[in-house]
Amino acid sequence: MTGISDQAKELKKIWGGFQASRVLITANNLGVFDYLQDEKSVRQLARLMGTDRRATEILLDALAGLGLLKKKNDKYRNGDSASRFLVSGTPYYQGDIIRHAAGMWDKWSSLDAIVTTGKPSEKSRSLNAFILGMHNIASLKAGSIIDEINLRGVTEALDLGGGPGTYSLEFAKRGINATLFDLPDTLAIARDVLNRSPGRAKKIKLIGGDFKTDAIGSGYDLVFISQILHMFSDKVNIELLKKCRKALGRDGQIVIQEFLINENRTDPEGSALFAINMLVHTSGGRSYSPGEMKSWLQKAGFKNIRKKIMADIVLVSARL
Repeated sequence: MTGISDQAKELKKIWGGFQASRVLITANNLGVFDYLQDEKSVRQLARLMGTDRRATEILLDALAGLGLLKKKNDKYRNGDSASRFLVSGTPYYQGDIIRHAAGMWDKWSSLDAIVTTGKPSEKSRSLNAFILGMHNIASLKAGSIIDEINLRGVTEALDLGGGPGTYSLEFAKRGINATLFDLPDTLAIARDVLNRSPGRAKKIKLIGGDFKTDAIGSGYDLVFISQILHMFSDKVNIELLKKCRKALGRDGQIVIQEFLINENRTDPEGSALFAINMLVHTSGGRSYSPGEMKSWLQKAGFKNIRKKIMADIVLVSARL
């Protein structure tokens, strides 16, 4: 019976995983962590947030149980990770991506119908939360990722579909002129991010458009495509890579950053689950393996294709 019990516990971790997620999402939506940089009682916090006292206390106890808050008698304050990642304005703030997760929650709730029909959810999402959420995630790793790219001879880089411009800022930090290409509505949000670093922003050019149909410029030494290809089908990605090849100057290179997944598309677990996220949000996207991306690059006319694994992501590079 021990084996059966252990298996049941593992199953419960899966079906019960939503509980901790929902508690964090709700606390983030209510601004709990901004209020609890300083110690407060349940009564004080409920008054500030305009919430029910009993419900607030139960929520705070759950957050303390998850290790996000510290409780002493009837008062609460942020734990270390909450102070570092969940308070607005901190360098590694992750609250925007959690706001985006709130929208994902609604879309994922339609998964039964999505699997039945094969069509993505039609529910809307907050563009602001999504783009700033991408900045939250990229701010944790952009420097180390750009450090892994061979930038010898690179003076002009295209950050294709670069969203908030986090990677463009990293290129600018290294003295490289960056072109950030994305949809006009996205660039409106990116400007706010870039304006926080006015010195580097001077080296960043913004071009608004749809990279599938509009011109993306030419003469680049490097085209960087970060977390974009998973949104599209194989066919669309091959055509996009062909377009990137034409945009490169002599001896130019392309670097793709994507979530790492094995050739069976089953491991790591997070990347297999991310494919579900693309099923929910897109009509053709999914998680793609390094082998699939290599095949696309070959079909697009690239050579010297290499891959570098960094934790849960992979960099796939190639040259003309």
